[in-house]
Amino acid sequence: MVSKMKVAVVGLGIEGTHALHSLLDFDHQVYASDLNEDLNIPMDNYDGGFEIELGRHNWDKINSADAVVVSPSLWKRDVLKKITSPNKIFSRVLGNHRDIFTIGVTGTNGKTTTALMIKDILTNSGFKVLVGGNAGGGFDGYTRLMLEASQDEYDYLIVEVCDMTLDFSRHNFHFDLVVVTNLGWDHINVHHSMEQYQERIYDFIKDKTVVLNKNDDLLSSLKNKSFLKGKPNFFDTYNGKLNLIGKYNRMNAGAAFTVSKILNIPEDKICESLSSFKPVDGRITELKLGDSRIIIGKTDNVSAVTAVFQETKFDLAILGTPRREEYWRFDIFIEVANFNPPYIVLFPGLDDTTSQAKEILEKNSYKGKIRVSEDIFEIVDFISTNHGKYRTIFIGGNGQDKITQIKRILKGIS
Repeated sequence: MVSKMKVAVVGLGIEGTHALHSLLDFDHQVYASDLNEDLNIPMDNYDGGFEIELGRHNWDKINSADAVVVSPSLWKRDVLKKITSPNKIFSRVLGNHRDIFTIGVTGTNGKTTTALMIKDILTNSGFKVLVGGNAGGGFDGYTRLMLEASQDEYDYLIVEVCDMTLDFSRHNFHFDLVVVTNLGWDHINVHHSMEQYQERIYDFIKDKTVVLNKNDDLLSSLKNKSFLKGKPNFFDTYNGKLNLIGKYNRMNAGAAFTVSKILNIPEDKICESLSSFKPVDGRITELKLGDSRIIIGKTDNVSAVTAVFQETKFDLAILGTPRREEYWRFDIFIEVANFNPPYIVLFPGLDDTTSQAKEILEKNSYKGKIRVSEDIFEIVDFISTNHGKYRTIFIGGNGQDKITQIKRILKGIS
C-alpha cells in the first residue's frame, strides 16, 4: 500500500478534475489549481483534504508537494519547467504501473470497445487485468489507473489513450504494445492538420511493437518504416461470431484478436470471448421498436458518422449538436446532408447549436425535413409516436450523456 502524500494537481480540465477526485478517493491531500477563474469543480462528495485555487498557480505549494500531476493539455508547455524536480512527476513517484506489461489503445474511433474486448479475452484466459485511462472516453482518467496499479498485482495494464494526450501518455506510461484503431478527423483544434496528427501518432509508436489497421491508408503505409520496433502487425475485419453490429465493430474485434494472438492466447479462447462480448454502454448498439430498427450511440466526429451511414440507409436521423468552438464537429452535418435521410431531428447535445447545424444542412442542399427538439423526453415521445413511419432510425452525434439517456428510455419501451 502507498503511504498518504501531499499531491499538487496543475490544470483542472477533464483529466485534472478526475485526478483531483481520484487522489481524494485514495485519501491523499491535494492542492489543485487552474488559471481559469470561471471553472465549476464538482466537490459535493468530498468533505475536506483539498484546496482549490483558481486564477493562479501557487508554485511554492506545488513544489513543496510530494508529487505533482500535470494536466495532459499542459504537458508540452512551460509548466513542466517550473516544477523544481522532474522526479516529483506523479507517474515517477508512483511508478508501479511501469512494471506491468502495458497495452496502449489509441486512434480516432473504437478505442474503448477495442480496449474492453482485449480485457475480456485476457481475463477469460485467467489473467488479472487493469483497464482505464482517457477520462473523455468514459474511464476515470490516467491518475486513477496509476493509483489502482499501486494497490494490487496485475498481469496486464490496458490504457485507452486519447489522441489529445499522446505526449503525456508516452512519458507517463511504459507501453510494451500499442494498437492504433484508425486515423480520422477529430480534435483538429489540437492537431491543426491531419499531417500533424499523423506525426504525433508516429512519434507515439516509434520503437514499439504496434498493431495497426490494415484498411486505414494512413496506417497501412507504415509497413516499411524504420522507426518501428520490428515489422508492424496489421489487423483486418473479424469474421467470427459477434454480438455487435457494424463493420467498424468487426474492425475493433480484429484488433483485439490480433493483440491476443501476439500474446499467445489460444484462438478458441479469443473467439469464445468475442462471441460473448456485450456492447459498451453509450457506444453504438441496435434496438428494435415495433418494426423499426434503431441504431444509437456515440458518433461525435465525422469519421464515426460516415462509418455508420455507409452501412445503412436511414429514414430518420436524430443528431446531437457540438459545442460552439468545436468547429470541426459541424462537418457531421455536411456528411449527413450528403446521405440525405428524409427527416432529421436536431437536439442540443453539448451546446444549443441547433441553428448552426440547421444552417449547415440547408447550405449543403439537404432536401428533407428538419425539426428541432429541445429535450430528450420530447425526442423519445416523437420516436414512440412515429416509429411506425420510419423503418431505420439513427440517434447519435454529440452529447453522449443525453444519447445514453435516450437509449435507456427506449430500451425500457422496446
